[in-house]
Amino acid sequence: MGTPWSGFAKVFLGTAAGLLAGYLALAYAVDPYDSGRSGLFPASGLRPQGPRTAAASRGRDPAYQGAIFGNSHIQLLEPGRLAQATGIPFVQLSVPATGPGEQLVLLDWYLRHHPAPRALVVAADEYWCTNDPALPNAKSFPFWLFSDSPPAYLRGLLRFSVAEEVVNRFGWVFRPGAERARADGWWDYEPDYLKLGYEDDPRFAVKREVPAPDHPEPGRAGPAFPAAQRLAETLRRVPAETALVLVFPPVYAAGLPRPGTPRAAADEACKAAVAGAVRSHGASAVVDWRRPRPELGDPSQFFDQSHYRHPIARALADAIAEAIRDAGAGRR
Repeated sequence: MGTPWSGFAKVFLGTAAGLLAGYLALAYAVDPYDSGRSGLFPASGLRPQGPRTAAASRGRDPAYQGAIFGNSHIQLLEPGRLAQATGIPFVQLSVPATGPGEQLVLLDWYLRHHPAPRALVVAADEYWCTNDPALPNAKSFPFWLFSDSPPAYLRGLLRFSVAEEVVNRFGWVFRPGAERARADGWWDYEPDYLKLGYEDDPRFAVKREVPAPDHPEPGRAGPAFPAAQRLAETLRRVPAETALVLVFPPVYAAGLPRPGTPRAAADEACKAAVAGAVRSHGASAVVDWRRPRPELGDPSQFFDQSHYRHPIARALADAIAEAIRDAGAGRR
């Protein structure tokens, strides 16, 4: 015969399990980040939010036959400019403060929903030069949201912030005229940098002029560059007709390694490894702006050593568009 406490425990555990199952069923149905796993709110879009979660919706949008991957070093590239120049609708899937591990997850997500895209733009900065095969991420990233594992996705739904978003999405969907996140994902960071004083504060100018060290960062000297290998494996799924452009984003002149230094040798080895992975795809091109160029010595065009302004972003977009056209995607 059970004690009163055992009966209470059973009721408590049963109630908790029921509430948990009910919440998970509700959260799955609501699909808080519009990942497409539920059809409760089809084609409803998203409220304004950060690109880490918004990428789940944007990356599966069938309207975009081209996509841009990277972090804030390619963020200013305007997808509409590429679309106008190539005739290919582009979505920005770059996420600030990410490295190759997160970016390859987003590339995988996009390819799962666009098995035959017209064009892909992958930006590889110095973070792609890591020696660590785990491709560690420095900041939190919702890997669960892009996982093809149902248990992983369900575990992700148990976060408190996700539960808040479940409630928010209900309210947003049923609110007439609710503000929507920009569908193509472009986020202009210039106003943010200007508010922080990057244009006028002399402290930022001094920091921008600090020369790059002569030795590579620890863990970025090679000889193995596992991000390049992971990229090559992912690209095997890309159809031969898809135009693929690898971009080495611009760096202010002071931040470039001095020729003949160990840092310069390591950087060239890293770029060669990533470029080799991309060139295994037939319709590919490399746009290397992480090297000396006249415009990269103009301090007025950089907020810091790796975040440039609109004139450089527009010129880079035009160079990428030309590379896409040369690869043949624009003539399909």
